[in-house]
Amino acid sequence: MPVSGTLWHVRREGARLTLARHLPARFDIAAETILPHAARERVAQQVRQDIWRALARQRGFSPVVEVTAGADGLAVRAGGRVATARFDRSGLEARIAEVLEAPANRRRWVRMAGGVRG
Repeated sequence: MPVSGTLWHVRREGARLTLARHLPARFDIAAETILPHAARERVAQQVRQDIWRALARQRGFSPVVEVTAGADGLAVRAGGRVATARFDRSGLEARIAEVLEAPANRRRWVRMAGGVRG
């Protein structure tokens, strides 16, 4: 699936969808949140874009987003692989968590994915 002119891999396994630049998808760093029900792939694309913007200066970073549909909504795990030996795991995970919990981001992701408004 082309996203931003590059090849991205989308894996669907039951209720779980994983969007990754490289396979196998790997989470060296990650943060999680729950969103209202919406289109999984659209949510994954929106989250990936914002995570990339937040961590674009991290050398060797490649985003991975996993979205799993459940009874309570969408469980989102975002992060990815870091192909350098030295990185600040807790600092990067805190930045990802900030992106995932920002109210404006969350509203936009759900709206763009055709989910529940409000």
